[in-house]
Amino acid sequence: MQPPPAAVRRAVAAALEEDLLPLGDLTAALLPAGARGRAAFVSRAGGVIAGTACVVEVCRQVDAALVVTVLLDDGGAVAPGQEIASLEGAMASIVTAERTALNFLCHLSGIASLTARYVEAAKRRNPATRILDTRKTTPCLRALEKAAVRAGGGVNHRGSLSEGVLVKDNHLGYASIGDAVRRARELWPGRMVEVECDRIEQVAEALEAGATIVLCDNMSPQEVGRCVALGRARADSAAAALFEASGGVSLETVGDFAAAGADLISVGALTHSAPILDIGLDLAAGPSSALG
Repeated sequence: MQPPPAAVRRAVAAALEEDLLPLGDLTAALLPAGARGRAAFVSRAGGVIAGTACVVEVCRQVDAALVVTVLLDDGGAVAPGQEIASLEGAMASIVTAERTALNFLCHLSGIASLTARYVEAAKRRNPATRILDTRKTTPCLRALEKAAVRAGGGVNHRGSLSEGVLVKDNHLGYASIGDAVRRARELWPGRMVEVECDRIEQVAEALEAGATIVLCDNMSPQEVGRCVALGRARADSAAAALFEASGGVSLETVGDFAAAGADLISVGALTHSAPILDIGLDLAAGPSSALG
C-alpha cells in the first residue's frame, strides 16, 4: 500500500524546499545546542492511516540521525489518542520536520479514511462492488494519493493517460464509439478500453464494439441498473464488460449505485475533497524533552 520510494523522495524534497528555503528554520535556531527530545504522532480522531513512508523520509532528509519508529502501518485503523509513530533526536530537527511530516500524514490519512467510508457503504449493499479513484489528484502527489486510496481499501483507476484508453465525450466529437474502440484495439491490443456513456443508446453501442468497461456517467442508480441489465442480457458481446458508475456519487448514494449492480464506482472526491485526519505531534514528558 506504500507509494513508490522515488515518488516519496521527490515529494518530500520539494515540500522541504518549499518550507526551508532560503534560510532554513529560523525559530529552531533559538533552541539550546545539543537539546534532545522525544515526540509522538498522535491521532486526534478515528480513521485509517496512510503516509507513514513520507514521515520517515521527511525525518531522514531533515536529519538522518533522527530515530523514527512507525507503530501503525498504512491501512491500519487508528483511534483517537492512539500513537502512530514516535520520534527521538535533536530537538531542533524535530520541530523543523514537524509540519511537513504532519502535512503529508494528515492529508494522506484523510484520503484513506474517506475511502474506507465509501468502501464500507458500498459493501453493505453489494460486496462485489469496488471503489475507484480518478486522476483528479494534487499535481505531483498522484502516486502518494493513489497509495492512500489503496490503504483505505479502494482500487486505483488509471495512474496516467498512458495506462489505458478512456473514450470520453470530447473524443466522441471526432469519432464514433465503434471507430474509437476498433482503433484502440488496433493500436494497443490487450489494453483496457473504456467508453464513457451518458445515455443507454451509447451503452448498447459500447457493448457492441467490445469495450472492456462501460462508464455510466452522471446517471441515476436506476439508470445504471438498466444499463447493467442490458449488458447482462447481451452476453454474446458483453461477457467481459464491467460497468462503472461515476459522477455525483456521495456517501449517501454510493450504496444505491452498488445495489444497482455497478462493478466499479469511481469517486473523484476521494482525492480532491477528502478532509484531513486530525493528527498532532506531542512532546513526551520527561528529562529527554527538556531544552536546557
